[in-house]
Amino acid sequence: MTTLSLTRNQSLVYDALSRSHAPLSAYVILDKLRDAGFRAPLQVYRALEKLIEFGLVHRLESLNAFVACAHTQTDCCTHHHGSVAFAICNACGQVTEFHDHQVDHSLGHWAKSQKFKAEKTTIEIRGLCEACAA
Repeated sequence: MTTLSLTRNQSLVYDALSRSHAPLSAYVILDKLRDAGFRAPLQVYRALEKLIEFGLVHRLESLNAFVACAHTQTDCCTHHHGSVAFAICNACGQVTEFHDHQVDHSLGHWAKSQKFKAEKTTIEIRGLCEACAA
């Protein structure tokens, strides 16, 4: 296993996302890191781009926000999951990351039958978490 060497900016952005209990937009990250010398959105976006490439961060398309990968402790950055799925609570904003191998298999079978070469699959389920639904 290789250890990733993050730049200072990548480490700061990753730490901000890891400490957050909710998804963060690039501009919220910028605001949080101004005291650390961040001045422009491009600094955040460049760090996010690399962190996504490393598998440490995910982009939530429907929210235009980012979250730290929940599976970095299990080698997420070196073992890429087939698909990434998120359950997003519309009431409290809680995001739960999960993986379902049956869904991976079904999507892979469909792509193969259609001769479609999938590059990335992200599933976002919007609704209410258990606490908010109660």
